[in-house]
Amino acid sequence: MTSTEKFAMGKSMKRREDPRFIQGKGHYLDDINLPGQLYMALVHSPYPHANILGIDSSEAMKVPGVVAVVTAKELNAHGVGRLPTFHGFDQQMVLADGKVLYQHQEVAAVYAETREAAYDAAELVEVDYEPLQAVVTPQQAKTDETIIRADREQQTNHIFNWSVGQQDATEQALAGSDHVVRQHIKYQRVHAAPLEPCGCVAEFDVMGRLKFYVTSQAPHVYRTALFLVTGIPEDKIQVIAPDLGGGFGNKVPVYPGYICAIAGALVIGRPVKWIETRTENLTSSFARDYHMDIELGATKDGKLTALKVLTDADHGAFDAAADPSKYPAGMFGIITGSYDIPTAYASLDAYFTNKMPGGVAYRCSFRVTEAAYCIERAMDILADDLNIDPVELRRRNFIQPEQFPYQSPLSFTYDSGDYEKTMDVALERIGYADLLKEQAEKRARGELMGIGISTFTEVTGAGPSKHFDILGIKMFDGAEIRIHPSGAGIIRTGTKSQGQGHETTWAQIVAEELGLDPQNFQVEEGDTDTAPYGLGTYASRSTPVAGGALALAARKIRDKGRKIAAHLLEVDEMDLEWKDYRFQVMGAPSRSVTMKEVAFAAYTNPGENEPGLEATLYYDPPNMVFPHGTYIAVVDVDRETGETKVRRFMAIDDCGTIINPMIVEGQVHGGLTEGYAIAFMQEIPYDEDGNNLATNFTEYLVPTSLETPSWETGHTVTPSPHHPIGAKSVGESPNVGSPAAFVNAVIDALSPLGVRHIDMPLTREKVWSAIREAEAAQPAQA
Repeated sequence: MTSTEKFAMGKSMKRREDPRFIQGKGHYLDDINLPGQLYMALVHSPYPHANILGIDSSEAMKVPGVVAVVTAKELNAHGVGRLPTFHGFDQQMVLADGKVLYQHQEVAAVYAETREAAYDAAELVEVDYEPLQAVVTPQQAKTDETIIRADREQQTNHIFNWSVGQQDATEQALAGSDHVVRQHIKYQRVHAAPLEPCGCVAEFDVMGRLKFYVTSQAPHVYRTALFLVTGIPEDKIQVIAPDLGGGFGNKVPVYPGYICAIAGALVIGRPVKWIETRTENLTSSFARDYHMDIELGATKDGKLTALKVLTDADHGAFDAAADPSKYPAGMFGIITGSYDIPTAYASLDAYFTNKMPGGVAYRCSFRVTEAAYCIERAMDILADDLNIDPVELRRRNFIQPEQFPYQSPLSFTYDSGDYEKTMDVALERIGYADLLKEQAEKRARGELMGIGISTFTEVTGAGPSKHFDILGIKMFDGAEIRIHPSGAGIIRTGTKSQGQGHETTWAQIVAEELGLDPQNFQVEEGDTDTAPYGLGTYASRSTPVAGGALALAARKIRDKGRKIAAHLLEVDEMDLEWKDYRFQVMGAPSRSVTMKEVAFAAYTNPGENEPGLEATLYYDPPNMVFPHGTYIAVVDVDRETGETKVRRFMAIDDCGTIINPMIVEGQVHGGLTEGYAIAFMQEIPYDEDGNNLATNFTEYLVPTSLETPSWETGHTVTPSPHHPIGAKSVGESPNVGSPAAFVNAVIDALSPLGVRHIDMPLTREKVWSAIREAEAAQPAQA
């Protein structure tokens, strides 16, 4: 092996965790059952907004096996009636206190010997409601006299305003532009809908210590949050996250059901298990929607001059925004996308409405999906207005490689990228010139074929403590590596995989740094008693933060290994170099030892060095990382039915240094499938009275293999200059970049009819209606 060859990284190793999943041996939350365990069911409000005049649980208590019914009154008496949010702006009620604020809000908890008894009894809890007017949209929240959150000191439905950029300069630049695109763009309320819903099992042992099994993407954050809610010291709380059946952001927050389970276990003195139903997951966990007004200025030849975006954000009844920074980082910092825009201004106003809590991410870091969708739609509209090919318009405005590190006009400093190269790879692979020729021929025959492009940049790796914190905790991550005498070892991090393949990639990173066999590493996550403190897995932060911590921890081990190697080779450590995955004497490469030999000596013959070979390190990255990509969709639209068929989809991603190409490809396939669902089928709509109209999988659609298109993927590599291994991230990029490509393709297909924009999801009915309206608006043929 030469020094230019990689030992473990860059290899398509099979995922080490897959055999247990394939054989049905995964260990999920619902597999956990403890002796003496009770089951909990929650009572949910049928009303979006109503006063609670009284709660009668007498009939529920008559159901055989029912042990207790708890309401906000009992929780408040024990001081556990409120949940902290990420940023401290708001406190969510665990159970509705005095009134309900959204349909399906939790009102009471029932504890019983069996799950069936708990749910039967929950239906018998009688709640006397006085219905109130519902406020359903942020536009209504601006002007309606109904105050949703009477419990807050600020008696208004307006939560906050965040803004960044140069407002006056942007307004002047727009006024002086040759052309300005103005478009209202709605990003609909969507939900992560993991196949495994949320759940927990709470138990207090004989020493009064809480053992909390939970579907969590961030176990250490949970432990701290539980301390803040319950007052139980963290040394008396153990949070364990078993295998997760998907998360996508849905398993980051602490939900009311968790606190009710803990309260029940504490007061009753028996373990309590709660498993969320599908309807509960879709109606009372978190989702979000954004209403964006964009103005994009340009010269007559398509050079961008200014960008302005004003956003109304629907945060539901509680401000649960999964944004630990002092501003909506992704939305504001990245809304200029991949383009060198001289000046920009972005402002966001958040409002309470009578909907489930809003704001938590859905496979994207802090509203990056909305930002990418907004700018990429505006670029296509501008291209159409100026009669410039969308590819050429983007090429004229890309940030150039020599401009990195690039300070955006808003907040972020992009680390690296080569946008034109990535786009050219995508264009060549999909055969863009041939597609344009085919499209022209089809349009001549009246057929509707569209080509949509999205050249997005994402910001990931939430971690730099100068920007981020959750519950006041800085977002660094820890890694622990222990090497045994045989050269095998244990890797522990504070992250929690829910499909990313950490058990494989973490081993590859450490193996690459140490020249050891990646198959001989045991990877442990998800137990706060054994894992080093970490802020969890979301916002594509695992590889940028925890991966960086692992690489640096491994290098600490290598530094110690150098001392032991010097002892074994009887030379000064300064005479050694790490080359070809072994310690070699400079000028005499035949005199060398491997890390495996060093590991054995660390326990048997360390010389004057401290025995053992292990390291713990906490990594606070200097900056986020900025993966990018070019996605191209080709669609055919049936003019008579509005049905859209995605014929081809090319995804070229640049996620920096690639650890495992097979895992990257799998992550891209999964993210593209979710992006397809958002673009064409997924939405949680509410009617004018605040009723949730997507309460199960017959109403909120999840694509199967029958609907999902085939994906074509590839990559370019632009390493991050500040990351220890040059890696960025990829898990969320396809969810960020693909919706705009799909929508741009459909609008391109309909553009000969004069269609300019359709809000997602682009259902068959919406597309059919747009076609009919466009045809009706066209002048009659003579």
